[in-house]
Amino acid sequence: MSTSKPVEWVTALIQRFEDQLPIKCGELTNPMRSNLEQNKECLIALSRFKFSLVINGLTDILKTIDNTRFGGYDQEKNIYESYLIVLDAVEQCLANTKDLSTSRLDEAIYVNKLLPVVCKLLNVPGDGITVQQVRQLASNVLFALSVNNFGTLFSKVVSRLECLIVSGDETCEAGDLDLIQHMNVDMLKLTRLLNEEVQKWRLLKKFHHTELVKSVEKAIWNWLDTYPEEFTDLQKRPNAELSGKIYSMCYCFSFEHVLSSFEYQYKIYFRQQEYINRT
Repeated sequence: MSTSKPVEWVTALIQRFEDQLPIKCGELTNPMRSNLEQNKECLIALSRFKFSLVINGLTDILKTIDNTRFGGYDQEKNIYESYLIVLDAVEQCLANTKDLSTSRLDEAIYVNKLLPVVCKLLNVPGDGITVQQVRQLASNVLFALSVNNFGTLFSKVVSRLECLIVSGDETCEAGDLDLIQHMNVDMLKLTRLLNEEVQKWRLLKKFHHTELVKSVEKAIWNWLDTYPEEFTDLQKRPNAELSGKIYSMCYCFSFEHVLSSFEYQYKIYFRQQEYINRT
């Protein structure tokens, strides 16, 4: 790669990648798909050196796809396939950031730019297989984004909780509360989330309790799936703070008569843990 104008070179590659997407050139032939895949892999590799430039470019492409009008079945198919290709590239670029150091300003810019676009795709309408894949990849992107940017996403969740409390409007949408169920949380992060939700539970309108329950349940299952070794360790060395937050949440659910599988499953789940710890 030329070192004289790296920014221009990367920008040109991003533009070429966009021009090769189905929304620009229609149904892909095998050679076209192969060229597109090569450019995608090149962008993913470059993201280790020009992360902000690449991720911002891919975010702009997602916005372009979002602004593309549906014009029949073929165009709809091309739009969703383009989403899948770009979201996969974004997820892999984010996976490259584990060992990278980016400035707080750069992080704030790309996170705040990427979040609204991806969150919108979590609720894209339709029941087709491709649509479901788009929603799943959007969830995967948020999961990858939260690994290095948990604080930013957590702040958005807290801000949304406070906004719902202040507004007192039951018609106010849950919005960023949905982020909870797509975040990568270890035991410490999960405890932090639960602590915030327990504190604000009774200040929320009952209308929003159901959405919060769904998000909390998914967050706990994500923790168990992603960090099973932490749960195994809990069986040997109980964590009083985490168990306390779980029981507090279950109590809130019972107190407010929010009957769900969550309450039943987790009361049994952690009582079994206590029994195991004692034996």
